[in-house]
Amino acid sequence: MSVAESSRARGVDRVVSILKQLHSVRRPMTMRELIEATGAPRSSIYELVTILTEAGWLEAGADGSVFFGREMHYYGSDYAVHNDLISRAHQVILGLVRRHDETAQLCMLEGNKYTVVLSENSSRPFNISSDIGVKVPIPWTASGRLLLGHLRADAIRSLIPEEDFILDNGKRIEVPEFLGDVERAAEQGFFCTEGLSHTFRYCMAAPVRDKNGQAVAALCFMTSRDTDPNKRAAMLEDLIGSAKTLSQPYYGTSFGMAS
Repeated sequence: MSVAESSRARGVDRVVSILKQLHSVRRPMTMRELIEATGAPRSSIYELVTILTEAGWLEAGADGSVFFGREMHYYGSDYAVHNDLISRAHQVILGLVRRHDETAQLCMLEGNKYTVVLSENSSRPFNISSDIGVKVPIPWTASGRLLLGHLRADAIRSLIPEEDFILDNGKRIEVPEFLGDVERAAEQGFFCTEGLSHTFRYCMAAPVRDKNGQAVAALCFMTSRDTDPNKRAAMLEDLIGSAKTLSQPYYGTSFGMAS
């Protein structure tokens, strides 16, 4: 690689780093914060931020801090329209929320973490939700247990960092217990957790499968632990049926989402 090519590659890496930092903190950042977070030279960050702002990828506030610009919203909208699963899942999630008045989500794996891809909240004052795109340790979720069902125990151990088995309340999930959950989730075709990542949270998840039967996404409900058991049962039945509906077009075809 030539010096010029190497310099351009570093520039691209720094653009990616800037965007990842803004997504990570989910708020505008000052130039000083971006320089410290990325470790890139001051002149390089100023130059790249100027270019990205002129392109509409970033927008500058009155105090000089920057955040994602309007163009990024357009790109995200284009992706949602183009990707068949995201487009159809959005309509399915809206239907689930309308029928049960509970928060519904589409979740996937991103590397060795779990993330929410789509989310719609209920109209009730008490809402439990997770931010879209925020990476969460896999053992903290019901969906994560479903999405690992195709992996062997040793592969799961290698994938998940040791610290991710410790919940945010300090409690540790033992690896054998987690592996048992993954096996049980695969056998029953759904999984529910209670008070796992949030004291008052009850989560239920059902798999969206590709042509090989592998769970590549999960459709989820998040409700409170005191939700009536009869309502929970109706929600779970609807969730499983909706996830199967989302899976159907992918049997016998290629699946375009990256896990």
